[in-house]
Amino acid sequence: MTWESLLQQLPKGYLPQDVELVRRAYELAASAHGDQKRDSGEPYIVHPLAVASILAELRLDAKTIAAALLHDVAEDTAVDIPDLAEEFGSEVASLVDGVTKLVAISEMARLPTDSRDPKVESLRKMLLAMVGDIRVVLIKLADRLHNMRTMSHIAPEKQRRISRETLDIYAPLANLLGIWQIKWELEDLAFRYLEPDIYTKMKLDLAQRRAERESYVQSVIETLGAELEKNGIRGAITGRPKHIYSIWRKMMHKGVPFDQVYDRQGLRVIVPEISECYAALGIVHTLWRPIPGEFDDYIANPKENQYQSLHTAVIGPKGQPLEVQIRTSEMDRVAEVGIAAHWRYKSQTRHDEVYERKIAWLRSVIDWQSQERTDGNDFLATVKEDLFRDRVYVFTPKGEVIDLPAGSTPLDFAYRIHTEVGHRCRGARINGKLVNLEYELRSGDQVEILTAKRGGPSRDWMNPHLGYTQTSRARNKIRQWFRQQAREENIAAGREILERELERLGVDNITYEEVAGLFGVTSLDDFLASIGCSDITTVEIAERVLQLGKVEEAPKPVTEELGTQEAPQKPAPAGQGIQVQGAGNMLTVLSRCCNPMPPDEIIGFVTRGRGVSIHRRDCPNLLNLSQERLLRVSWGTASASAVGASRVKIRVQAYDRSGLLRDITEILQDEKINLLDASAVTARQDNLALITATLEVRDAEQVSRVLSRIDRLPNVVEVRRQKG
Repeated sequence: MTWESLLQQLPKGYLPQDVELVRRAYELAASAHGDQKRDSGEPYIVHPLAVASILAELRLDAKTIAAALLHDVAEDTAVDIPDLAEEFGSEVASLVDGVTKLVAISEMARLPTDSRDPKVESLRKMLLAMVGDIRVVLIKLADRLHNMRTMSHIAPEKQRRISRETLDIYAPLANLLGIWQIKWELEDLAFRYLEPDIYTKMKLDLAQRRAERESYVQSVIETLGAELEKNGIRGAITGRPKHIYSIWRKMMHKGVPFDQVYDRQGLRVIVPEISECYAALGIVHTLWRPIPGEFDDYIANPKENQYQSLHTAVIGPKGQPLEVQIRTSEMDRVAEVGIAAHWRYKSQTRHDEVYERKIAWLRSVIDWQSQERTDGNDFLATVKEDLFRDRVYVFTPKGEVIDLPAGSTPLDFAYRIHTEVGHRCRGARINGKLVNLEYELRSGDQVEILTAKRGGPSRDWMNPHLGYTQTSRARNKIRQWFRQQAREENIAAGREILERELERLGVDNITYEEVAGLFGVTSLDDFLASIGCSDITTVEIAERVLQLGKVEEAPKPVTEELGTQEAPQKPAPAGQGIQVQGAGNMLTVLSRCCNPMPPDEIIGFVTRGRGVSIHRRDCPNLLNLSQERLLRVSWGTASASAVGASRVKIRVQAYDRSGLLRDITEILQDEKINLLDASAVTARQDNLALITATLEVRDAEQVSRVLSRIDRLPNVVEVRRQKG
């Protein structure tokens, strides 16, 4: 890449002063980078020239091109931002400064969701700056694209790390901004380094069928073109480029082989007017049979990044699936360059109404930050969970389009509309029909929220196992509501929640103070208040309490009284799908009298001829066993998923009603839990039913989730895990 080739790419409408600005930026960058080299050995100036070239192809304004040429100067040379401001003005300097700070996003992508790293605040500021001037992101996307194109000279481990960041952060950003041509190339390049074998095979499959595919597409173009002309529609028809990562994602998402992915063969139809889009759609559906469920009208219901088009898939000639996109010339321009269209050289107004609409979705992700004070954890979780997930598009009763992360519920919708609407939500209608609040929204749904005149949210809405909310935005607002309640109320509520949760888990050998200690909290009142305001959830309590045996040795009266012998601490063979340490190479068997499961505290008993029998430490049968044959044992490091199914008994008390057992078994079926046995007895005097059941479960988390779901059933008084 040279200055001369970039000069040829600059938009034809540039004024002489625009070209002069770009030239001066190039000269300063070339001088500042001097003899610096890239990993490939090329002069470093090749990189900023290539970044500027990518943006010139998008026909961006001269100040953006100048900033692209200078984007690494402040970070890698002696020239600083004030120098750039003096030489090129504050606008160019601000763009370069923004790009320099934007490197924080890569670092944040690698942070765990619960990180309290101070860089969270940097990410917050970066996003706030980003909605002020999107050109910063456009330069960074072009920078990442050229780096991805030229990664062959760096270490494989670094290639994979950069590619993972690209798929997780930069490609979704390009998608959200509507810059499809950059998005697709970023995805394919990243996929090439992350899955080289799959990428190579798919590329060969496409190449081998290229001649056949091009011949097929050409015949379809001729057929459709003739029909459009016959009906007086002036349309340009082209074959749509095939993107390997897009094809692979559809294969994974739909569970279909390569041959059944509809967009392997695609057409794009460009017509002058919107009315002709629908006329062309009718002709396509007349020529070929539509595939059910494969039509989307993004013209009537544009995406929030302003993408508009008609999408349909049909069974084309020779029975081959064919995807067709139909749109106007203006829609096609926006589809290709997205929000970059606003910054083309001919545009003079920086913050017009169209531009504000185009970035409204991005502001919505962070606007709650200015309304409510949240910590870095909440903000980082929102960015990572909401900003870079797939989206669904639903309607308000007035027809306004609302963009939400895939998997969102009516409560997520309500909190997106307004905090108070969420707090007072008591039900929802989807397309005119009442639904549960955990209903998963689908694109095209019309959502009506039913509210009470007063009241607040439920603590159950915070429980991820119950599925009421899926977005961090909604959960943060609920948590803030409870935080603002009186401290005494939160302490009382927290005490009640903790007592109920410990009873439900069948744990009675631990004090509230000990549970607080598991969270590193010394004040019991502070701990209970945190539970009461939902900063600490029942799910977290269950996980910490059930993992107590892994963290520390709690008092064990039975084993201390008997006096145990120590066995060599070597992993035993994986008997019955589990690994147990402390039993040497002996066979291990889970005892059916107490049904231990990870992470219960356990002890081993050496049987005669059947290896080591594994019991829960609170198993009453231990009192009858010989002390000389008891061993200290613990669960191995294998994950719960590797342990296999474990048996657990549960006890449900409920006022009897028709359908109670059916509702419980439906929950078990939904969780894919095997019901080994069950019994039910009803006391006539108070109509109170006692149901006991033995289940095969994967792990303690599944037990906690099932108990939570059963506890929500009508008429249920108590549900808990039963000992023995």
